[in-house]
Amino acid sequence: MDIEKIDPTAFRTALGQFPTGVTIITTLDDQGDRIGVTASSFNTVSLDPPLVLWSIDKSAYSYDCFVNCKHFAIHVLSSEQAELSDLFAQTGADKFDQLQCTTGRANLPILPEYAACFECDIEHRYAGGDHTILVGRVRAFHSHDAEPLLFHRGRYAEIS
Repeated sequence: MDIEKIDPTAFRTALGQFPTGVTIITTLDDQGDRIGVTASSFNTVSLDPPLVLWSIDKSAYSYDCFVNCKHFAIHVLSSEQAELSDLFAQTGADKFDQLQCTTGRANLPILPEYAACFECDIEHRYAGGDHTILVGRVRAFHSHDAEPLLFHRGRYAEIS
């Protein structure tokens, strides 16, 4: 396909060929309110120092909260958490209302269940087209033996 004439819909479909895990990222806004968003753009950057990244769309409702935060937590979801993923993908809903979250480092909201959780300090912010890439230095992490929630071709998938 000609690079100058990339069709955004076809490009998204091609990207969908790559299965990803599903995460929920949490932080606090300037008033101390809990903020959370579903994201599949999570990846490792470095083991030493321990760095991870994710990206947020500049049009996202919670964009300003995340690009201005100093800390965030990345929750890797298990295969049984598709409903929770859908909840945090919504705009404006009280996403934490029915959850019994705990408090992590820097008062971060930590979900009650996850396959893995990484509590991070912002290390870098990079412009990335219509997204901003947030690199976090992992300060604490926890993991559980669970099958991951996967996203492939625009829908949830399972390891077979």
